[in-house]
Amino acid sequence: MAEKRVLVVDDEKLIVKGIRFSLEQDDLKVDCAYDGEEALEYARNNQYDIILLDVMLPKLTGFEVCQQIREFSSVPIIMLTAKGDDMDKILGLEYGADDYITKPFNILEVKARIKAIMRRVESKTNVKETQKFLERGDVQLDCEGRRVYINGQEISLTAKEFEVLELLMNNPNKVYGREALLRLVWGEDYPGDVRTVDVHIRRLREKIEENPSEPKYVHTKWGVGYYFMNE
Repeated sequence: MAEKRVLVVDDEKLIVKGIRFSLEQDDLKVDCAYDGEEALEYARNNQYDIILLDVMLPKLTGFEVCQQIREFSSVPIIMLTAKGDDMDKILGLEYGADDYITKPFNILEVKARIKAIMRRVESKTNVKETQKFLERGDVQLDCEGRRVYINGQEISLTAKEFEVLELLMNNPNKVYGREALLRLVWGEDYPGDVRTVDVHIRRLREKIEENPSEPKYVHTKWGVGYYFMNE
């Protein structure tokens, strides 16, 4: 995890101090922000490998920050929420978050999630040495640059949306169950459930499909799973 950079955003300074100290022990470079506006400024002016983002923040909520970051970056975002309410977790995913952790949390869990996400990103980068560009019909994936184009127009996807689409496009017409997608994209140790997959598929369709209710690319095989139709 050397030379990796993390942004930690929380208005509780003791929590930030503890997270920062622990991550720096793993040779991570850590920046800290204490409100939503400050977090956005950091995210716009720096390149991060991951962002830890609290939901309840002054000035802008974590959801608002996440949504605005997604307008210019696909950096992985882990939401921190003090509530155990499922709606908070789903909302975080709706706004473009990649993962969530409920407070109070164990710092070892936070570090494990960060490492897991970074390993997946690095693994994807290594695979791209052999497969750098995918094209299926009107959809083009620049795997190295992690960019998506529909008829030449770039579409902004979150890190997880990109990974789901990349997996499906690499295996056209192959149906993946929700459990399989959760395991392959989020990892074996991901604590969430299959609703995470449904949220990301719906968001993906809203971005790449002309009519999400009648998809052209990402289809559902009822009772089985999802697949990318290769015409």
